Amino acid sequence: MSPESSIRTTGETPLPGALPEALRAELIAFRRDLHMHPELGHQEFRTTAAIRERLEKAGLAPRVLPGGTGLICDIHPGGADAKRGVRPMLALRADIDALPIPDTKTVPYRSTVPGRAHACGHDVHTTAVLGAGLVLAGLARRGELPHSVRLLFQPAEEVLPGGATDAIEAGVLEGVGRIVAVHCDPKVEAGRVGLRAGPITSACDRLELSLDGPGGHTARPHLTTDLVTAAAKIVTEVPAVLSRRVDTRAGLALTWGRLEAGHAPNVIPQHAELSGTIRCLDLPAWRIAPDLVHAAIDEVATLHRAKFELDYIRGVPPVVNERATAELLRDAMVSRRGHDSVEDTEQSLGGEDFSWYLEHVPGAMARLGVRPPGDRSPRDLHQGDFDVDESAIEAGVELFTAAALLDAERE
Repeated sequence: MSPESSIRTTGETPLPGALPEALRAELIAFRRDLHMHPELGHQEFRTTAAIRERLEKAGLAPRVLPGGTGLICDIHPGGADAKRGVRPMLALRADIDALPIPDTKTVPYRSTVPGRAHACGHDVHTTAVLGAGLVLAGLARRGELPHSVRLLFQPAEEVLPGGATDAIEAGVLEGVGRIVAVHCDPKVEAGRVGLRAGPITSACDRLELSLDGPGGHTARPHLTTDLVTAAAKIVTEVPAVLSRRVDTRAGLALTWGRLEAGHAPNVIPQHAELSGTIRCLDLPAWRIAPDLVHAAIDEVATLHRAKFELDYIRGVPPVVNERATAELLRDAMVSRRGHDSVEDTEQSLGGEDFSWYLEHVPGAMARLGVRPPGDRSPRDLHQGDFDVDESAIEAGVELFTAAALLDAERE
């Protein structure tokens, strides 16, 4: 592991014991219910209602976010009527939306909604935060919760630029001093987490580019703007130009996924369209990427006499784990499951809108292991057959609960 990503580890700290069997079984059933009823971003009404009902049953007072999906719930020492605002809260964040892909598994809890699936593990994230909230609420009733904690169930993580921006605008970070989250990782064994300080995900933006010019007969390309050639040059040359405009260690990469132009073999078209994505490992390089991309496209398009319009759709910046919060998560997991329960992880090229919260408060995300122990078969996210070892739920609950308690000790 590189020096900049290494995390200090402390000794083990005694904390509350394993989950009661009844709660463990309830959380598995809750996750399976969510898995059977996946909802897309900004449509998570049933999911929101299920979370709200369980929190209210525990004596808590959740507040639904504007738009009717997603919610927050504060847990205070001594219950909801205790004195508030003594110190900033730790927020535990979960994303609650699903993906527009079919569930291809053969399991009793397979999705009942055609073309929808929890293929990224958001049902697990949600259940882990809910479970931690129930445990922390129990501690609060017994006077054993040292400071306030906020549960944040966020909608629309899969929708660019992510539901986090709307949640932040709605005030979910008011009173929050630190925020933590997990993301399922099928490469990490269940019962373990992967961690690093510094960047842990990539930035991800989307491009929609249109080219226009006078077309004509392929026998006389000199009288036209040859948009097919112009589009091909943009596809090949713009990524190469970008690679020389930033430090290569920034990992700024443009990849095209769609090119459409023309309808006949002997007609040069008047219009072409391209779509692609920008991924970037480095936060400063991501901030200047729109200007760099526009300039590079302008150079190539002008050379070929093509007019263009670029719609640069901001996605998400990289998730950059703050060192102290990454240490908190590492120590929390070690306190529950020992040093072997934490492994180093690499920065991925995936995007996550948790990064928007880190523009405002320090925080960190851990990779929650979901691979069955001993299973070495290749697994990945965003696949119709994605599933988890459900023991990961309890590991997530323990991680969040221990982090909340250890965070109080470090103030």
